[in-house]
Amino acid sequence: MPHYYDASPAGEERHDQATLHIDGRDFSFVTSSGVFASHRVDFGTQLLLETVIEQIRSQGVKNGRLLDLGCGYGVVGVVMKRFFPAMDVVMADVNARAVRLAGENAARNQAAFAQIVQSDGFAKLEGMFDHILTNPPVRAGKAVVHSFFDGAYEHLVPGGRLYVVLQKKQGAPSAAAYLETLFGNCTAVAKSAGFRVLRCDR
Repeated sequence: MPHYYDASPAGEERHDQATLHIDGRDFSFVTSSGVFASHRVDFGTQLLLETVIEQIRSQGVKNGRLLDLGCGYGVVGVVMKRFFPAMDVVMADVNARAVRLAGENAARNQAAFAQIVQSDGFAKLEGMFDHILTNPPVRAGKAVVHSFFDGAYEHLVPGGRLYVVLQKKQGAPSAAAYLETLFGNCTAVAKSAGFRVLRCDR
C-alpha cells in the first residue's frame, strides 16, 4: 500500500481535484492517490494557512524566505506565494509524486516562481528561512516529526518562526512539549475542531 511519506509511492495514479476558498480567493489543485489529503484540502492545512496569513499581515511582513515543509501537492506554498508574492517560497517533500503535482499546481494557481525540491526533510534544502510552515507526516512516526522540528530550529534565522498544525489526538500536546524544550517557547496560536496551530520563535 502506498504511503504519502514514501519517496516513490507504488500503485497506479488516480487523479482527483481539491478546491480551497480562503480570504476571498479561490484555488484549485490537481491531486492523486499516494499523496496526503488526495480528495480534499485537509482542515488542519486550511487552519494553518488562515492563522499564518493573519499573523504575517499583522506583522506587516511582505518579503523574506518561507518554507512549506512536507508540501504534499503544494497547498501551503502556493497559497502563501499568492498572498505574499514578494516572498521567496520553497516547497519540499520526500514524495516524488507530490513534488510533481506541487509544480503543476503552482503553475495552475499563478505561483510559478516558487521553488520546489524533492527532499527527505531538510536533506537537500539549503540556506536559512524566515518562516517554516508544516503539517507534519504524523503517520511516518515521531522520529520523523521530531526531525522536522530539529531541522526547523537549525534552519530558521534569528527572529524566524515555525508554525506547526497537529491534531490533539495525534500528539499535539507532546509535540508542544518537545518544541518548548527545543525553542524555549511554544504558543498555541489557534485551536479548532481538535486541531492546534503551534508557533515557535527562534
